[in-house]
Amino acid sequence: MNNRIRDLREDADFTQAQIASYLNMSQTGYSKYETGENDIPTAVWKALADFYQVSVDYLMRRMFENRTHQLQKNDCKDAKKML
Repeated sequence: MNNRIRDLREDADFTQAQIASYLNMSQTGYSKYETGENDIPTAVWKALADFYQVSVDYLMRRMFENRTHQLQKNDCKDAKKML
């Protein structure tokens, strides 16, 4: 299970369907990434890191704290425009 991608999504007030749309996939497929049912491909890790403006290491929980950027709800206003 990847709580970090779920937590980032929820903290930014996005739905699974919105993130899935950004990734050009189904909500069900995206949900399986959050629950750990399916492995997340490298391209999706990169896209999510770009979307949330964090590192892939941070998303993968290889870093406890993202030192390059702390996600704030206001930071996602531009991201919402991409949806």
